[in-house]
Amino acid sequence: MAKTIIISNRLPVQLQIDNGSISAIPSVGGLATGMKSVHSEGESLWIGWSGLTEEEIPEDLENDIDAALAEHGSSKVKLTAEEVDGFYYGFSNRTIWPLFHYFLEYSEFELASWETYKAVNQKFADAILEKADKDDIIWVHDYQLMLVPRMVREKRPETSIGFFLHIPFPSFEIFRTLPWRAEVLTGLLGSDLIGFHTYDYERHFLSSIRRILGLEVSFNDIYLDDRIVKVDSFPMGIDYAKFSEAAKIHQTLPKKEQSELQRRLNKHKESTPDAKFLLSIDRLDYSKGIAKRLNAYEYFLNKYPQYKEKVRLIILAVPSRSNVPQYQLLKKEIDELVGRINGELATVSWTPIWYFYRSMPFENLIDLYTSCDIAWLTPIRDGMNLVAKEYIATRTDKTGVLILSEMAGSANEMNEALLINPNNFEQIADTIHRAIQMPQKEQKSRNDVLQKRLERYNVEKWANDFMRSLTEQRDKDPAYVTRRLSVDLTNTVMEDYHAARKRLLFLDYDGTLAGFHNDPQKASPDKELFRLLDALTSLPDMDIYLISGRDKETFGRWFLKKKYNMIVEHGVWLSEKGDEFTMLENVKKDWMEKISPVLESFVDRTPGSFIEEKNYSLAWHYRNTDPDFGQKRASELNTVLRSLIANDDLSVLNGNKVMEIKSSNVNKGRAAMRIFTRDEYDFVFAIGDDWTDEFMFQELPDTAVTVKVGRQKTQAKYYLDSIKNVRDLLSRFTEKKVG
Repeated sequence: MAKTIIISNRLPVQLQIDNGSISAIPSVGGLATGMKSVHSEGESLWIGWSGLTEEEIPEDLENDIDAALAEHGSSKVKLTAEEVDGFYYGFSNRTIWPLFHYFLEYSEFELASWETYKAVNQKFADAILEKADKDDIIWVHDYQLMLVPRMVREKRPETSIGFFLHIPFPSFEIFRTLPWRAEVLTGLLGSDLIGFHTYDYERHFLSSIRRILGLEVSFNDIYLDDRIVKVDSFPMGIDYAKFSEAAKIHQTLPKKEQSELQRRLNKHKESTPDAKFLLSIDRLDYSKGIAKRLNAYEYFLNKYPQYKEKVRLIILAVPSRSNVPQYQLLKKEIDELVGRINGELATVSWTPIWYFYRSMPFENLIDLYTSCDIAWLTPIRDGMNLVAKEYIATRTDKTGVLILSEMAGSANEMNEALLINPNNFEQIADTIHRAIQMPQKEQKSRNDVLQKRLERYNVEKWANDFMRSLTEQRDKDPAYVTRRLSVDLTNTVMEDYHAARKRLLFLDYDGTLAGFHNDPQKASPDKELFRLLDALTSLPDMDIYLISGRDKETFGRWFLKKKYNMIVEHGVWLSEKGDEFTMLENVKKDWMEKISPVLESFVDRTPGSFIEEKNYSLAWHYRNTDPDFGQKRASELNTVLRSLIANDDLSVLNGNKVMEIKSSNVNKGRAAMRIFTRDEYDFVFAIGDDWTDEFMFQELPDTAVTVKVGRQKTQAKYYLDSIKNVRDLLSRFTEKKVG
């Protein structure tokens, strides 16, 4: 039976070694909670680091640890202290974390850390490969494991793999500074589905895919040689019922059962009934903007002095990565800020800030959520921020105001909150004032909408939506398989090929027999291709034509001495058996003088583009341009050209990063049919990769075997994924029939 394998840096359990015995306690973090439904359904396995280094695990307890983890459906990846230092504290948290949160000044680009990151990712991949079967579904989590999908895919190409990034994905301008940017993207593309919290992160990722790897992106699909990778956004929710129910129980607790914290909160509320509590809960991290928030609070108190002794800011900073230098400096800065503000503004009966530097149990979090009138969460950059959602879930009477940074991922789905720019102190001060003054009717109206949305799209729905989308992506392939030249279909084609008396093959060149190059003149045939074409052209009872949009000079230089049959410039010129090119069509070229200046103006305004002038056509190439800008210019040029050529019997062909203008009465379809009608061919084969080949697929008879290279929409009967697949298929034509 197929199982789901979940992979994250840390396991959803905490190991404790006490007097030689092992205990495993389930974690209560967001991911552990979120994946609970997926992990508990059917067969499931969670792979990750246990939290203990190899040096910390006594050898005689190894089996006990494995057994304790197995009880929780988990399996460990063993890491040494040195690996944890280079992989987790090094590359993950000193390179990726600051870079992806736009703190470029904190990013360290150390080769040694990168090498450790790669090695540890391979360890995780190996652990998956050891446990996974072919039909299993694999879900990899977060920035520590971005190379794992490709590493698994290389060994298990048919496995269904999903990846989810729980932090922001930065804009291309930030991401491009990473020295190993291409390797990270390639690692992620081992997935079938890549998920992000928001559309912005998805958009940034797709932009980097286009600009760095130069891959084709259509909407949210990335086209690889042999697969389509889907990219989508899935905003993570919370366990809404858990927080809502806990808040309801909390409201009914008798005084004697209340926590010490709750009693203190109540005492202060009673002493100043009109006072307001502002709540700030974050991990101690520079991305959370805690220091900036403290300065903004001081600014607010000075701008609105009437609120002195009427408001109190409660800050809970949860310790995080305390052995990383930036975090040590940050704690020192916050300690000093809290001390200074309290020292300057406090009165005998009022302390403006209550500051807690520690973790708090769940019950105390509920105390704070239900007691504080305003939640003030202003990260500089945050992948999601679930605290905002937890606060709203606990407001059972629907009162309370949420002030939220627009830089938090959750802001995209919480428009009813008061959204602010965390860098704008003036706006922050005015927003706090507005929150304090907000009527209860407005508070309830806003929170009612928020609560319904959060209850509906909870963490379980987030996980199930991702899994459903991953399953759909896996099941999409059979729709292609009916047309892909699979082994069975290829065998059928080969039977027809061997049974035929007279055969005809039309072979496109660029993107079919050979790869693309930034300079079209450098995409010359290699030795292997020459060997293949020589073998094909030597076969009896078969005519082969290279059919291309290339100019006759280039093809003549490459192939004339080989005496291959060639049709070039989309059907204008024909050369057979080494003869000089002759015109297949009588074509005019006086229109070129009118169109050339238009193309030149686009070259001037589109860095990296250039014009290729052929005998009877003009091509504007934009492969070397910025992908987004090039696509925009191509769309503009398409509009301009179509208005110019409306009455000139010309056509615009949109190829692979090239736009070509030529006579309408010339195309590959017309040229192919001219050859086809010359003889009694009972096997016809045509293959090509772009829009210009569609004419050929349309014009040839229904009995022809027509093949598209790539998975784009096509008139062809079949498709192949890559140039390698094309060459493999053509090699089979050269083999003698078996049996």
